[in-house]
Amino acid sequence: MAGENTSLPATTRQWTMDKSRGTWLDALELENAAPVPSLRDTDCLVRMEAASLNYRDVAMLQGNYPYPFNAGLVPGSDGAGVVIAVGGHVTNLKVGDRVCTLFHQGWESGLLTADIRATTLGNYFDGVLREFAVFPEHGLVPVPRNLSSLQAAALPCAAVTAWNALFGLESRVLQRGQTILVQGTGGVSLFAAQFAQGLGATVIATTSSEDKAEKLRKMGVQHVINYTDTPDWGVVARKLSPGGQGVDHIVEVGGNSTIQQSFRAIKIEGVISMIGFLGGKDAATSANFIDCLTTLCILRGVNVGSKEQFLAMNEFMALKEIVPVLDERVFGMDELKDAYRFLWDRKQWGKVVVKIS
Repeated sequence: MAGENTSLPATTRQWTMDKSRGTWLDALELENAAPVPSLRDTDCLVRMEAASLNYRDVAMLQGNYPYPFNAGLVPGSDGAGVVIAVGGHVTNLKVGDRVCTLFHQGWESGLLTADIRATTLGNYFDGVLREFAVFPEHGLVPVPRNLSSLQAAALPCAAVTAWNALFGLESRVLQRGQTILVQGTGGVSLFAAQFAQGLGATVIATTSSEDKAEKLRKMGVQHVINYTDTPDWGVVARKLSPGGQGVDHIVEVGGNSTIQQSFRAIKIEGVISMIGFLGGKDAATSANFIDCLTTLCILRGVNVGSKEQFLAMNEFMALKEIVPVLDERVFGMDELKDAYRFLWDRKQWGKVVVKIS
């Protein structure tokens, strides 16, 4: 078995996360010679080349993450690298293949279950912020042919979440000519905007920054609303939609702090995909169940997506030549704490990526 090859690395540099060490960034610690896990028959050994950060990564250390996580784990769910060894029963991957990690290691297809939810990287299982990592073959996805490892590392959480939001509900799949609204310029929102544009849909985006507004326009976003200057942006978004009837899809990342405006913007029978809580998990809202009844909208929680959706998304991205938006600053492996702080301060444009090797 390939795992018995003595030329394979025995140790790896890796970050671990344990809040007992202290608060916020003190919980992160770099280990220089941690043992590489043994390779089982159905596993692949991957040399990690890049990782990207999500809001969930900083939320865990800030005490704002709604799910538990195990102390001492390697953080990070989103990574890309190269397979350098395979177990004897691996059938679909080979040495030299470029791969991305699957956020929910156990979610092949179909609907999410409680058991599958407990297979995520970076809080239940060791994540990607390490030089060498072992993953089951089913927990890896081939990198789209048109992307580098840095670009591919941005896909597992944000991109698949955006794809699921727009295309995951079969009865309400986004159609050409429809209108979507995205909030802010985080990874999920930018991916959703790119997918919608690739399909031929209209995009309305909100932001508080004129600089980011200009970047959105350069991306081809048709309408940009500054939510600081226009607190009642939901009404404005509705007016911008065809016939003033409201938007078909909303990628809701703010949570309680923005949901009322989303109800004001959504079309009757439209879809609001609840994804994030950037406004704070305890933020107040005046929204209530009557808003769902009034709009007859579908309010749908989205927790990333399956491997089947990931593969479909990759085909679409390759066909439309969609490339992830990455922040121009690329952090090194030793600069992880700076990367966390950079993301927490919301200084980024696009995904925050870390070059591992």
